[in-house]
Amino acid sequence: MKSDRLDTHQKALRVNLDPTKYGVFAEIGAGQEVARWFFRVGGAAGTIAKTMSAYDMTISDAIYGPSKRYVSRERLQKMVEHEYELLHERLKEKRGSNTKFFAFADTVTARSFTRPDEGQGWMGIRMQVQPGGPPADIIIHVRMLDKENLQQQETLGIMGVNLIYGAIFLHEDPEELISSLMDGLTPERVEVDMIKFSGPAFEKVDNRLMSLQLVQKGLALAAMFNADGEVVQAAEVLYKKPILVERGSFRPVTKTTLHMLQCSLAQLVQEPQIQGDQVVVLLEMTLKNLTDGGVIDHKDFLDRVDILSSVGKTVLISNYLEYHRLASYFFRNTKQLIGVAMGVPTLRELFEEKYYTDLDGGILESFGRLFRNGLRLYVYPYKDPTSGSVLTAGNLRVASHLRHLYAYLIENQYILGLRDYEESYLSYFSRDALAKIRSSDSAWEEMVPPQVAKTIKERKLLGYKG
Repeated sequence: MKSDRLDTHQKALRVNLDPTKYGVFAEIGAGQEVARWFFRVGGAAGTIAKTMSAYDMTISDAIYGPSKRYVSRERLQKMVEHEYELLHERLKEKRGSNTKFFAFADTVTARSFTRPDEGQGWMGIRMQVQPGGPPADIIIHVRMLDKENLQQQETLGIMGVNLIYGAIFLHEDPEELISSLMDGLTPERVEVDMIKFSGPAFEKVDNRLMSLQLVQKGLALAAMFNADGEVVQAAEVLYKKPILVERGSFRPVTKTTLHMLQCSLAQLVQEPQIQGDQVVVLLEMTLKNLTDGGVIDHKDFLDRVDILSSVGKTVLISNYLEYHRLASYFFRNTKQLIGVAMGVPTLRELFEEKYYTDLDGGILESFGRLFRNGLRLYVYPYKDPTSGSVLTAGNLRVASHLRHLYAYLIENQYILGLRDYEESYLSYFSRDALAKIRSSDSAWEEMVPPQVAKTIKERKLLGYKG
């Protein structure tokens, strides 16, 4: 079912004029901006059973139970569960046979005199898709990017209306629902970096694909899920943690991929500033890595994700083509040490000035952004297939006018060659393994970890025919 791209006023009014649903609104932070839309357009008596806002922490805890953080997924879930159960219990006898009940909630922090940071928070809805049916949930995390408090409140209200409208009228088409969240808004004003569908109505929805949709449709520049396929909000995972990330196509994961990560982690944890902290290890795929002929094949994407899950890795999907933009994304969430694992061919590409023509300061500006918080590049050697020589971070040659820059980065340990590499792995490349998989050449099995080979064969991934 496609949206008619109604404006916020029209969406709120259509919800109010639909006699089949009835719900409650519970909002903490930034005012009752969502409920206000439904009162403003008229006919709210047909939609709203109750609105409330428990700002005082003691009162909020008395209603929903204590939480470690008041702007968190945990708090949001307690809010929607409590309000839905209360509504359903009190009204199911009177109107449960012809009404679809819902509970909408948000818990948000916006800019203020005492909080100059950007606004962010959680928003969700629990609703029935048919009278008397079991409830289903949609929750999202938003980053509000407007500079003024009033603008952030306005953004919150519009996003809330879009979510409620989508849940009621577009729940059968989750991709269209995701697109509709940005109606009346722009990426400069708000970002949706996590979405999760759950409940019987969404049992066929793969939340990993929905994470991809957020990035693909421009609602977010990055989204994340763990090895179990559970979507996670990046700030929750990365907050004040050291990070190690490896970028690639992972089509499939090879022994080289994991050994590069293992060697990088072994050197990263020896850095004095780590001090025993748990390092967050990520495998990142950009939209470019996922695109084949300008199109993203969703089955191919899920095949790769299943393979990454088999080796227990958290996956980051991003639209950060340049490494300095990826670094800025991490710097937003942590001041701890960040390591990037890469091979010599990728390092060589980093010194190609053609990639920095959009920056006034060119390659110097890019590297200034990339290394500004002491970020490290951990570089795995490369074996030249023609000469058989092994290229390392120590013997790589860059353009003559960049040699002093390269020497500076090596000398100050921004670029570090990886020790204890496995020479036999230097000839294993994902593209070669994929070609052998598709041509039924069993030699690919030697190129990938045993658990990856097992997963590919059992699930017939990446075109494997057996």
